[in-house]
Amino acid sequence: MAVRRCIPWPDPRLRQKAAPVSEITDDIQAIWQDMVDTMEDMPGVGLAAPQIGEMLRLAVIDASEGRGEAILMANPEILQSSKNLYEFYEASPNLPGQAAKMKRPKVVSVQFLNADGILEKRNFEDLWSTSVQHQTDHLNGKMFFDNLSKVRRDMLLRKVRKAK
Repeated sequence: MAVRRCIPWPDPRLRQKAAPVSEITDDIQAIWQDMVDTMEDMPGVGLAAPQIGEMLRLAVIDASEGRGEAILMANPEILQSSKNLYEFYEASPNLPGQAAKMKRPKVVSVQFLNADGILEKRNFEDLWSTSVQHQTDHLNGKMFFDNLSKVRRDMLLRKVRKAK
């Protein structure tokens, strides 16, 4: 379909909670395809619809080595998280050039509507887990740096302001 432009921080849409999706329509399928194309172009391991200005609870993730295994999700909800943590540098195309080492649950259980409109429950691990958590944060109006300590968050945002 098309590679979409990621809206730049601090666009207020990045702080809004996205609206639930009631059914999987052709329009939703088209947005998902644009999201996959955009994610592949970055390249990244996930993308949430608000990142491209679509205020719907849609996410795509693909942390596979060979790519081409994107999982399309509507209304993802994290049901359970492991106590064991996984560490990875997280970033966002909405805030280019900035990244931070984060620790998130190594395994999460997630419920979502899949591309066929069927409610699916699935476990994700390691980078897959990190990506689905990161995208869920976006759907709730949170950025990755919101999970940092105040000192680390302030340092990162100072660098952003200085770069502008």
